[in-house]
Amino acid sequence: QVRVVESGGGLVQAGGSLRLSCVASGSTFNIEVMGWYRQAPGKQRELVATITTGGSTQYIDSVKGRFTISRDNAKNTVYLQMNSLKPEDTAVYLCNLKRRDTDATVYYYWGQGTQVTVNS
Repeated sequence: QVRVVESGGGLVQAGGSLRLSCVASGSTFNIEVMGWYRQAPGKQRELVATITTGGSTQYIDSVKGRFTISRDNAKNTVYLQMNSLKPEDTAVYLCNLKRRDTDATVYYYWGQGTQVTVNS
C-alpha cells in the first residue's frame, strides 16, 4: 500500500503564491507518474499537472506559465509551485500517483486533498 499526504494549501490573495507538497510512503517502488488534480465546488475534477520519473511535465493550459510541478524521487515527493494565483484556481488540490508493480500491474493512489482558496 501507498500512503499519500498533501500539504501547503491555504488562503491567499489574488496574485499571491502557494507551494503544495505531496509525500508518498509505504510501497513506493516504481512510481512512474506523480500529478496534481483539482476539484472546485460543482465542477468536475481536472488534471492540473503531471511529472514523470524522468522529469517530463504536462500542464493544463490555464496554469501554464504560472504553475510549476517538480519532484524529488529520493524523497517520493512532488511539489506544485503556484504563482500569480487567480480566484478561479480555488479548489481542493489532490495528489495522484501512478505506480507499476513488479508484475506490471498499475496502481493509482490518491491523497485526501488540500484546500486552496484565492480571494479577489
